[in-house]
Amino acid sequence: MKVEMQLGSENLSIETGKVAKQADGAVWVQYGGTVVLVAVVAEKRESNLDFFPLTVDYREKSYAAGRIPGVYGRREPRPGGGELLTARLIDHCIRPLFPKDFQVEVQVMCTVLASDQIHPADVPALIGTSAALSISDIPFNGPVGAVTIGKLNGELCVNPTYEQLEECELEFFVSGTHDAVMSVEGGAHEAPEDEVIDAIVAAHQEIKEITKLQEGLVALCGNPTREYTMKEIDEGLSSRIRNLATERIRESIGMDEKQDREGYLEQVQADVLAEILEDVDVEEDGPEVTKDAVSILGDIEKEEMRQSILTDGKRVDGRGVTDIRAISGEVGVLPRVHGSSLFTRGQTQALCVTTLGTKGDEDVNRTLTGEVRKYFFLHYNFPPYSTGEVKRIMGPGRREIGHGALAERAIQPVIPDREEFRYTIRAVSEILESNASSSMASVCGVTLSLLDAGVPIKKPVAGVGVGLIKEGDREVILTDMLGTEDFLGDMDFKVAGTPDGITALQMDIKIDGVTPDLMRRAIHQAKDARMVVLDKMNQVIEKPRDEISPHAPRIYEIQISPSKIKDLIGPRGKTVQSIQEETGVTIDIEDDGRVELSSFNAEAANKAEEMILSITAIPEVGKEYAGKVTRITGFGAFVEIIPGQDGLLHISQMGDGYVRQVEDVMNIGDEVAVRVIEIDDQGRVDLTLASNPVSEDAAASQRDRGDSRSRDNRQSRGQRDNRNSRNNRGNDSRDRRAPRIPKGRF
Repeated sequence: MKVEMQLGSENLSIETGKVAKQADGAVWVQYGGTVVLVAVVAEKRESNLDFFPLTVDYREKSYAAGRIPGVYGRREPRPGGGELLTARLIDHCIRPLFPKDFQVEVQVMCTVLASDQIHPADVPALIGTSAALSISDIPFNGPVGAVTIGKLNGELCVNPTYEQLEECELEFFVSGTHDAVMSVEGGAHEAPEDEVIDAIVAAHQEIKEITKLQEGLVALCGNPTREYTMKEIDEGLSSRIRNLATERIRESIGMDEKQDREGYLEQVQADVLAEILEDVDVEEDGPEVTKDAVSILGDIEKEEMRQSILTDGKRVDGRGVTDIRAISGEVGVLPRVHGSSLFTRGQTQALCVTTLGTKGDEDVNRTLTGEVRKYFFLHYNFPPYSTGEVKRIMGPGRREIGHGALAERAIQPVIPDREEFRYTIRAVSEILESNASSSMASVCGVTLSLLDAGVPIKKPVAGVGVGLIKEGDREVILTDMLGTEDFLGDMDFKVAGTPDGITALQMDIKIDGVTPDLMRRAIHQAKDARMVVLDKMNQVIEKPRDEISPHAPRIYEIQISPSKIKDLIGPRGKTVQSIQEETGVTIDIEDDGRVELSSFNAEAANKAEEMILSITAIPEVGKEYAGKVTRITGFGAFVEIIPGQDGLLHISQMGDGYVRQVEDVMNIGDEVAVRVIEIDDQGRVDLTLASNPVSEDAAASQRDRGDSRSRDNRQSRGQRDNRNSRNNRGNDSRDRRAPRIPKGRF
């Protein structure tokens, strides 16, 4: 079965029944020349977990782009950052659409089988996930659709290509059902709030058509939804626990300290369980009753928190719905590092550090479209002590990668161009304490640390998280929400930007979606809060430091001729390596002849620069050189004026009068002062003694009387005397293959 539609500039097709037929649902999605296979499977038995065990896996195969993996073993490595972020996008969209009491393990696997390297595979992957779930027997309240909406040259475009994404003024990945938006994630170059909402609304119009396409596929081959056990709690137990605990739980509302509130609620739970378990057989029924009691207590906490907000406008910590927690900030909190800050908002705290490096320190990512290099990147770390927990320490998970990517996207638009600020910039956010919105605290803290490091960012950036409590027609938007409000609420809406507009946005929904009007109100409420936070940040540090840290490397740049790169590198990199070893300077060479020197010592950098220029210098007409006679012929002498480059000092240019033979004036090894009078189109250099005044007529006369034999001799001298050349650099390019020019640091 196959259905198709036009989506943006390409045809979208969804096909099923041909491959992976043992999965509960499998579809083959093609968009342009990009193909994604999505297969979904649910366990046949229910789990004993108290949460929904959903796993979303997204993988890009190297063969999809016609490549062999460039790692040891030549197999695809574990998923990279981009793959994890796409899997997270899909998870955020589909998770709220499973029934709350469905606790069967579900696995979604998206595999990119072909990539035209024009269209990203994230949109087809999410559409395929929805289609595979919708035609399966797995309970799923879909279908959902997704598009990437961009703005290019003032016009909105659907699913921009990789090339177009580089030029887009804004870019948002939007997913949703036919009736509402489910999730939004993306960035912009300081886009106005209303412009962002208009883009999301336009994206939702396309999403409606995508859901209709999937509904057509379901009508053709959809399977009946499987039955599953709906958990029922004893009404008598529920009533008794509510009588014991409701009033006490209500008293926790207004406690502004997270630990005090959690300790109080733990005591309430312990007291209730002690009383309830007195009337049951602990060995036989105790575990089940305890599990039900904990669930009921959680429901009571959620109900009381939501009703307090909806009815009284009073939040868990006692704030009003638009109040922001207390904010403080410091800079320069760590010695020796290049820039540091400590940003605290309520009980969320981020220690942020900026490190300046060289071009060789750039972050390199390998994707289906090739190698991507970043000179600004941000890492986010979330240690377990930040929430008072003990957990196994492992590498960064999806959450840490996702939060870091969001904060990086928020700050990227204000980072100076590489030509303006030559450094590679690494920012790290260490979350020391967390009670929600740690990614937005990272945006604020990293901005402060960049200013402390002297990075000339264009404007400061701040971020705020807003939440939602919705019951029927009643809804309240919460500014700067807490962790409890995030866990028990209906929306997590993070908005970051400058005073002039939005730079990044992420919205996750736990209900069946939100309307454009609600998003519009939420995004404007976030702007009001952002302006308050920016004002607090400006009180800490308003502009970049005038000087970068004395502990940061100094970077210098020189330009050489691309034809001289091979001379600077030397055989197997020996020349450039010897300069680095002698001076202690790090050298990076670009294909266009730009050479970047980085050093903590200005004298060492100057010495390295002199050594490089002496190797890569090119003769200039009219310039004088102190040269050394390397060879003598009957018509003149060859003088090395710069390493590896000699010129012909014709016998007629060796004095004012007649010169019988060259040896009467100079011998091999003599040092003479010469001046360049001509460089022909083959790079051959004509010289005169520096003391000789040479007119254009005289130079022309020399060119005219240079016989063909001498010219032929000059043209072949590199081949004959290659072994005698001081640097073993032959002049005949026909017999010498230029070494491959490596990139990066040596």
